[in-house]
Amino acid sequence: MTSTVPNVAHDAREAEQHPPTDARPEPTMTMFGPDFPFAYDDWLAHPAGLGQIPATEHGTEVAVIGGGLSGMIAARELMRMGLRPVVYEADRIGGRLRTETFEGCEPELIAEMGAMRFPPSSTAFWHYADLVGLESRPFPNPLAPGTPSTVVDLKGETHYARTLEDLPPVYHRVMEAWNTALEEGAEFGAMQRAIRERDVPRIREIWARLVERLDNRTFYGFLCDSPAFSSFRDREIFGQVGFGTGGWDTDFPNSILEILRVVYTGADDDHRLIVGGSRQLPLRLWEDEPQKLVHWPRGTSLSSLHEGRTRPAVTRLHRTAGNRITVTDADGDVRTYRSAIFTAQSWLLLSRIDCDDDLLPIDHWTAVERTHYMESSKLFVPVDRPFWLDRDERTGRDAMSMTLTDRMTRGTYLLDDGPDRPAVICLSYTWCDDSLKWLPLSARERMEVMLKSLREIYPHVDIRRHIIGNPVTVSWENEPWFMGAFKANLPGHYRYQRRLFTHFVQDRLPADRRGLFLAGDDISWTAGWAEGAVQTALNAVWGVMRHFGGACDPANPGPGDVFDELAPVELPED
Repeated sequence: MTSTVPNVAHDAREAEQHPPTDARPEPTMTMFGPDFPFAYDDWLAHPAGLGQIPATEHGTEVAVIGGGLSGMIAARELMRMGLRPVVYEADRIGGRLRTETFEGCEPELIAEMGAMRFPPSSTAFWHYADLVGLESRPFPNPLAPGTPSTVVDLKGETHYARTLEDLPPVYHRVMEAWNTALEEGAEFGAMQRAIRERDVPRIREIWARLVERLDNRTFYGFLCDSPAFSSFRDREIFGQVGFGTGGWDTDFPNSILEILRVVYTGADDDHRLIVGGSRQLPLRLWEDEPQKLVHWPRGTSLSSLHEGRTRPAVTRLHRTAGNRITVTDADGDVRTYRSAIFTAQSWLLLSRIDCDDDLLPIDHWTAVERTHYMESSKLFVPVDRPFWLDRDERTGRDAMSMTLTDRMTRGTYLLDDGPDRPAVICLSYTWCDDSLKWLPLSARERMEVMLKSLREIYPHVDIRRHIIGNPVTVSWENEPWFMGAFKANLPGHYRYQRRLFTHFVQDRLPADRRGLFLAGDDISWTAGWAEGAVQTALNAVWGVMRHFGGACDPANPGPGDVFDELAPVELPED
């Protein structure tokens, strides 16, 4: 869901040598990242499993607050260990894996309002996607091998391209400036090699230097410090259009560390979409009947444990005698648990949920309060067919292309399922200030502004003539259970993020602050990516297991077992 950039020069050169296929490529990087280089994919794949709890604890209820991907994975793994997860969900299963359909149109026509593209490097995410049998195919990012064509429209100048080589020299210069800035300012090649080889000591050595030097630096400041980006014009092009999934300027105020995590791990390379929609993953996990279960009879699923329905929204969380976590829901039902996992958007703990201060240590409350969320909006329309593949007789080009522009639409994506099938256009995908510009407008009003902007780029294309249904839209900052699209740390926020991510290791916390575990992509180091939701869910599962006296098999240690040797860099507080 972030606005980020791969090395498009490499992608474009490879495109003609290796035609795109529907097979998912092997990741060149794995998104275990530099902050906590634990191989979650290896932990998941090990035949010993994630761990076990004492038989005396089997059937014990654990509250799981939030029915998004993180909540579903946490609940599933707790169930497999023999615990009884009780899932609370305020809205709908899926969280920001939100797939919508169009009223009156074929159900196969979908709009991905949240997460819509997933890199192969998200290996823990793909573990679960493969587990439930999801199908994927390449996502049509700009200049990606599977994208027929791309249009870059900047300051009224429009450039048509099938590969990067088709763009004017200034774009090549900007791309080279970015590669140079990464190498000279962030040891890019050395870190990629270390991650590829899973050389943990080398990863930690490089990252420790960078965290200490760059924690207080904005993304824009990092660019300005690079001699390669001495030109304001080049920085402007990079910000407004970028390369890869879109422009960078909405990320300019954020910490450069956020950007480095993404580019180091290949999180913006070789994106794939989920055929039928990403929400299928949490829904299938809800209905899945795991083959290997402890305590529960064969055929048990999360759905069957809940008689087909999650519990409603949580309205109050507080601690009660015996260091229990007491949960009050929207129906007025009050239940008390020995442990709970909170996977919902962290700001809900400050606003919509009545919380006691003693739920978390005071430093963790500060971290929650300081969490910075980015706004994001999308608007989709259904169309009769992928008309953009028609040949323009005047130019010999595609009638319309995947479009990056400095106009209001910013990013326009074209999604089809074959030449004779109805298709979908994401007319606009924007972030931050660009998203806020849409906030007061209805879906139809947004569509009219977008069509006007696109008409300036494609004056001979009548998009409206092909629209077959009403638009659907989202502004995540206006969603009451989200209040933003995803976390993006500002300069100086590293310490706050470290507190949230490491909260699952509670041995050093006072006894009266244990038992509640935080999870979700905004707790992770790679917020905005489903992989972060998966990893923090698994961290919380380890924490609950440990809380109930359980342990991992010695042959397959979990993230908490190796925490001391992998712990994120700790910066001084004074």
